[in-house]
Order: sequence, then C-alpha cells, then structure tokens
Amino acid sequence: MFDIGETLLDDTAEWGAWADWIGVSRHTFSTVLGAVTATGRDNAEVFQYFRPGFDLAAERQRREQSGHGERITDQDLYPDVRAALTGLRATGLWIGVAGNQTERAGQLLRALHLPVDAVATSAEWRAAKPSPAFFDHVVAMAGFAPAEIAYVGDHRDNDVVAGAAAGLATVLIRRGPWGHLWADDPVTRDHALAVIDSLTELADVLVTAPGGETTSRRRADP
Repeated sequence: MFDIGETLLDDTAEWGAWADWIGVSRHTFSTVLGAVTATGRDNAEVFQYFRPGFDLAAERQRREQSGHGERITDQDLYPDVRAALTGLRATGLWIGVAGNQTERAGQLLRALHLPVDAVATSAEWRAAKPSPAFFDHVVAMAGFAPAEIAYVGDHRDNDVVAGAAAGLATVLIRRGPWGHLWADDPVTRDHALAVIDSLTELADVLVTAPGGETTSRRRADP
C-alpha cells in the first residue's frame, strides 16, 4: 500500500500553485513550508503565516471554480513510479494506493490508470492519517491481515509510526522534504522495516523482510 504525496507524486507543482494563488513568491512559500515541516507540524499550517484564519477547504473550492484547481498528470509522478508498480504487480502482489488527499485527487489518480488494484483518499474515507481509522480502512480495502500489508510513505509520524501502531509493516522513502528530514531519525529507524531511496528497491525489501514474501500478500488471481 502506497502513500500518495511525495511517495508517488512530486508535490512541487501543487505547492507552487498554492503560492501563486495566495500571491506569495514560490521561494518564500517553500521556505516557510520547510520551517513548518521541520517542527513536525501539519503542512496546512503554512497558510496561516501568510493569511491568518485561512480556510483551506473554502480556498480549495474557489480554486476549482476559477479553473485553477488541483491537477495531477503523469508529469507529477516520480520517474520510478510506473516501472516499480508494474514490476511489483507482475509478481502477483496486491497493490493499493491511499493517502491524505482530496476526493478530487482520488478521481485524478484513478484517471492515470496506474498499475494498481485500488485507490482511495482520506477525504473519500472521512478519515485522515495518523488516525487509526485511516489504517482500519487500509486493512479493509486490502482485505488482508495488518501484518501482511506493507505501507510505504515519506512521513515519519503519519506513515511509519501510525502505520506500525496499526500493525502494518512500514517503509519510509527518502524523498520530498519529510522523507529527507526524517530518514535517519531514530524513531523512523525503530518503527520502519526499511528506509529506501527509490520504489525500485521495495521488491528486495519485501523478499528479505522477516517472513519473506508473506510480508505483503499476493492477489488471489494470477
């Protein structure tokens, strides 16, 4: 099971669009976002520094209505995504995608026709990481026992720690601001099955993990 932002998707274009929308230079926005990230706070808090009382949901709707809303294309995927997912699925593994994203993001991701079995977002589930309810949905969607699911993401607290607390094997990918910030963090190392630099490394991680190939369950169909 894969997280979305900064795991499959490079969020650079979307954060840049938000900077443009609120009339802040992209460099300034990125710098403040980095400061928020470094303190472990929710990245949505970055808007409060520029517009106190900022209503993210309302502004997101305004963006959509103006024709400048959320967009996800193949160009937003990290270069290793399609090849890695295709290779994993070819081995018979069940592959899912679920992260803290909007309903619109879910629609856009499904339109990309990634080589996966299921796609869902927190907005569709009405449950967001690090809530245990989110991972309850993950387990239900996959249809396997928690210990048979590997959850791959870039965020120490939302993905690695929360996923491990739900009984999943967790893997942190070192990319995006969060992945680089927390890849070598002791908490990450204590809770993650592995830290990887590319999704292409994941197949070897799953095979060499305790329990071998049973760490991630295979689909019932060939």
